[in-house]
Amino acid sequence: MGIPVLPVILFLSVGAISLFSFLAVAAWSDSRRKERVAYYRSETLKKIAETAGPGSNATLEYMHEEERISGRHRRESIRLGSLITGAVGIGLIIFLRGVAPEESAYLVGLIPLLIGVALFVYAQFLAPKL
Repeated sequence: MGIPVLPVILFLSVGAISLFSFLAVAAWSDSRRKERVAYYRSETLKKIAETAGPGSNATLEYMHEEERISGRHRRESIRLGSLITGAVGIGLIIFLRGVAPEESAYLVGLIPLLIGVALFVYAQFLAPKL
Protein backbone atom coordinates (compact mmCIF):
# COMPACT_ATOMS: atom_id res chain seq x y z
CA MET A 1 0.00 0.00 0.00
CA GLY A 2 2.53 2.57 -1.06
CA ILE A 3 2.23 5.66 -3.16
CA PRO A 4 1.43 4.92 -6.82
CA VAL A 5 4.62 5.51 -8.74
CA LEU A 6 3.24 6.40 -12.18
CA PRO A 7 1.32 9.55 -11.13
CA VAL A 8 4.32 10.83 -9.19
CA ILE A 9 6.63 10.28 -12.15
CA LEU A 10 4.16 11.97 -14.51
CA PHE A 11 3.74 14.92 -12.14
CA LEU A 12 7.49 15.41 -11.77
CA SER A 13 8.20 15.07 -15.49
CA VAL A 14 5.44 17.51 -16.47
CA GLY A 15 6.63 19.91 -13.77
CA ALA A 16 10.23 19.72 -14.99
CA ILE A 17 9.23 20.22 -18.63
CA SER A 18 7.05 23.21 -17.80
CA LEU A 19 9.73 24.77 -15.57
CA PHE A 20 12.45 24.53 -18.18
CA SER A 21 10.09 25.70 -20.93
CA PHE A 22 9.25 28.77 -18.86
CA LEU A 23 12.94 29.45 -18.24
CA ALA A 24 13.70 29.20 -21.95
CA VAL A 25 10.92 31.61 -22.89
CA ALA A 26 11.94 34.03 -20.12
CA ALA A 27 15.57 34.02 -21.24
CA TRP A 28 14.56 34.52 -24.88
CA SER A 29 12.24 37.43 -24.08
CA ASP A 30 14.87 39.07 -21.87
CA SER A 31 17.48 38.87 -24.62
CA ARG A 32 15.01 40.38 -27.10
CA ARG A 33 14.26 43.24 -24.70
CA LYS A 34 17.97 43.95 -24.23
CA GLU A 35 18.45 43.86 -27.98
CA ARG A 36 15.66 46.40 -28.52
CA VAL A 37 17.00 48.70 -25.81
CA ALA A 38 20.48 48.62 -27.35
CA TYR A 39 19.07 49.29 -30.83
CA TYR A 40 16.97 52.27 -29.75
CA ARG A 41 19.84 53.66 -27.69
CA SER A 42 22.25 53.44 -30.60
CA GLU A 43 19.73 55.06 -32.95
CA THR A 44 19.16 57.91 -30.51
CA LEU A 45 22.89 58.43 -30.07
CA LYS A 46 23.38 58.45 -33.85
CA LYS A 47 20.74 61.14 -34.28
CA ILE A 48 22.23 63.26 -31.51
CA ALA A 49 25.75 62.82 -32.89
CA GLU A 50 24.64 63.83 -36.39
CA THR A 51 23.65 67.25 -35.17
CA ALA A 52 26.57 69.62 -35.41
CA GLY A 53 27.82 71.55 -32.41
CA PRO A 54 27.21 70.89 -28.76
CA GLY A 55 25.02 67.86 -29.41
CA SER A 56 27.97 65.71 -30.43
CA ASN A 57 29.92 66.73 -27.33
CA ALA A 58 26.92 65.92 -25.16
CA THR A 59 26.66 62.51 -26.84
CA LEU A 60 30.28 61.69 -26.09
CA GLU A 61 29.90 62.87 -22.51
CA TYR A 62 26.75 60.76 -22.12
CA MET A 63 28.53 57.68 -23.46
CA HIS A 64 31.47 58.16 -21.07
CA GLU A 65 29.14 58.65 -18.11
CA GLU A 66 27.19 55.51 -19.01
CA GLU A 67 30.45 53.55 -19.23
CA ARG A 68 31.54 54.80 -15.80
CA ILE A 69 28.19 53.84 -14.28
CA SER A 70 28.27 50.33 -15.77
CA GLY A 71 31.84 49.83 -14.53
CA ARG A 72 30.85 50.91 -11.04
CA HIS A 73 27.86 48.53 -11.08
CA ARG A 74 30.11 45.69 -12.24
CA ARG A 75 32.61 46.30 -9.41
CA GLU A 76 29.80 46.51 -6.84
CA SER A 77 28.34 43.25 -8.12
CA ILE A 78 31.71 41.53 -7.83
CA ARG A 79 32.11 42.90 -4.30
CA LEU A 80 28.68 41.64 -3.30
CA GLY A 81 29.38 38.22 -4.81
CA SER A 82 32.70 38.03 -2.98
CA LEU A 83 31.07 38.86 0.35
CA ILE A 84 28.38 36.22 -0.18
CA THR A 85 30.97 33.62 -1.20
CA GLY A 86 33.11 34.44 1.83
CA ALA A 87 30.08 34.17 4.12
CA VAL A 88 29.25 30.77 2.63
CA GLY A 89 32.83 29.67 3.33
CA ILE A 90 32.64 30.83 6.94
CA GLY A 91 29.25 29.14 7.38
CA LEU A 92 30.60 25.92 5.87
CA ILE A 93 33.59 25.97 8.22
CA ILE A 94 31.33 26.46 11.25
CA PHE A 95 28.86 23.79 10.09
CA LEU A 96 31.50 21.16 9.30
CA ARG A 97 33.35 21.88 12.53
CA GLY A 98 30.11 21.28 14.44
CA VAL A 99 29.21 18.11 12.54
CA ALA A 100 32.61 16.44 12.73
CA PRO A 101 34.72 18.17 15.41
CA GLU A 102 37.48 15.55 15.41
CA GLU A 103 37.89 15.58 11.62
CA SER A 104 39.61 18.21 9.52
CA ALA A 105 36.73 18.31 7.01
CA TYR A 106 35.97 21.89 8.03
CA LEU A 107 38.99 22.98 5.99
CA VAL A 108 36.83 22.46 2.89
CA GLY A 109 35.16 25.75 3.84
CA LEU A 110 38.42 27.53 3.10
CA ILE A 111 37.83 27.03 -0.63
CA PRO A 112 34.81 29.37 -0.97
CA LEU A 113 36.26 31.68 1.70
CA LEU A 114 39.49 32.17 -0.25
CA ILE A 115 37.59 32.56 -3.53
CA GLY A 116 35.53 35.31 -1.88
CA VAL A 117 38.69 37.01 -0.60
CA ALA A 118 40.29 36.84 -4.07
CA LEU A 119 37.19 38.32 -5.71
CA PHE A 120 37.05 41.09 -3.13
CA VAL A 121 40.72 41.97 -3.60
CA TYR A 122 40.22 42.05 -7.35
CA ALA A 123 37.14 44.26 -7.15
CA GLN A 124 38.69 46.59 -4.61
CA PHE A 125 42.22 47.02 -5.91
CA LEU A 126 42.82 45.38 -9.31
CA ALA A 127 39.64 46.02 -11.34
CA PRO A 128 39.97 48.79 -13.92
CA LYS A 129 38.58 52.03 -12.63
CA LEU A 130 36.87 54.37 -15.07
